[in-house]
Amino acid sequence: MNTCCRANTELSNCLTNNLDLLKISKGNLTKGFLPFLPKNCKKEFLNRRGTRRESVVLSASSSGTKNHVETSGGDKGEVLTYKDAGVDIDAGSELVRRIAKMAPGIGGFGGLFPLGDSYLVAGTDGVGTKLKLAFETGIHETIGIDLVAMSVNDIITSGAKPLFFLDYFATSHLDVDLAEKVIKGIVDGCQQSDCTLLGGETAEMPDFYADGEYDLSGFAVGIVKKESVIDGKNIDVGDVIIGLPSSGVHSNGFSLVRRVLARSGLSLKDNLLDSSVTLGEALMAPTVIYVKQVLEIISKGGVKGIAHITGGGFTDNIPRVFPDGLGALIYNDSWAVPPVFKWIQEAGNIEDAEMKRTFNMGIGMVVVMKEEAALRLLAEDRGKDSFYRIGEVIKGDGVSYR
Repeated sequence: MNTCCRANTELSNCLTNNLDLLKISKGNLTKGFLPFLPKNCKKEFLNRRGTRRESVVLSASSSGTKNHVETSGGDKGEVLTYKDAGVDIDAGSELVRRIAKMAPGIGGFGGLFPLGDSYLVAGTDGVGTKLKLAFETGIHETIGIDLVAMSVNDIITSGAKPLFFLDYFATSHLDVDLAEKVIKGIVDGCQQSDCTLLGGETAEMPDFYADGEYDLSGFAVGIVKKESVIDGKNIDVGDVIIGLPSSGVHSNGFSLVRRVLARSGLSLKDNLLDSSVTLGEALMAPTVIYVKQVLEIISKGGVKGIAHITGGGFTDNIPRVFPDGLGALIYNDSWAVPPVFKWIQEAGNIEDAEMKRTFNMGIGMVVVMKEEAALRLLAEDRGKDSFYRIGEVIKGDGVSYR
């Protein structure tokens, strides 16, 4: 899930700053815009555009799911992979490579557009098959937070402060009460990231979605001064890698999660390991919005690069902000891995390398800093575990573990 065709899944979420590809029709510039939604968002929601759509909408996506046969919880012979669950990261990477030939400059976490002495930084994303669990659990109040998080967490990697957010909500038949819950989550996400919900689109498309189901996508724009852009170009050997904890799975890898759940023989109402938290609650924990935390870290100085850990995990996302010839050495056991990942790996018989390329493993954002700046940050934390020293920059490429 990403902006700018990151090589993990949702390739319809491609953003480019190539002006030749930008087409704005006169009279449509403010189509679907509305003021920031207040607490009585039901009233505001009913003023959103709700045009009935009879046409089929196609999107380019390399993600998907396969039908599967449930196996008993004791069957652990098959080693599961993300590809088994219908998501081929390598295919996504290949498509990004081909698109880059047509639209050079894409591939970052956010797309940069020059505006005077600043850049507008834009990102777009969805929530993916986590929506399936929302339908099954009936937890719709927080899925909008996930939606906002996936875009604003991407654009913050450039050091940009989010300005505004727009959403797209599509369903077969509009259930206003359910949609209000979803939109309220989007409002909450915007408040957490200190940006304005500027507009939205509601599409009602009969027979296109199953009853009670819907799809979401979102779009965020932020701004950063040109001299303050964080791009990783000055990262060097010896720089420290700081990890910011995640709340759990966030919004990536759910095609594999759902396959594991089926294999386990458990339901979403069963407890996670020995805790009082259900699997449904653990898996539906909303994505952490890192905007305020990351902006505060940036304000202290010494930040050289930032990576949002989504689909592709550490393996694919950390190297994206490194110059050629440099790699990441990650310290094993340097942070607390949430129990949900331990359950996923054990129940799915998933290899370590596959886990690290599919899930965030408890670290949702990575910040690369000068050592002295990192030491100051860690000292200020004083054992609160707001962040961890999880590795260092080394010569080489890719990500290794020790």
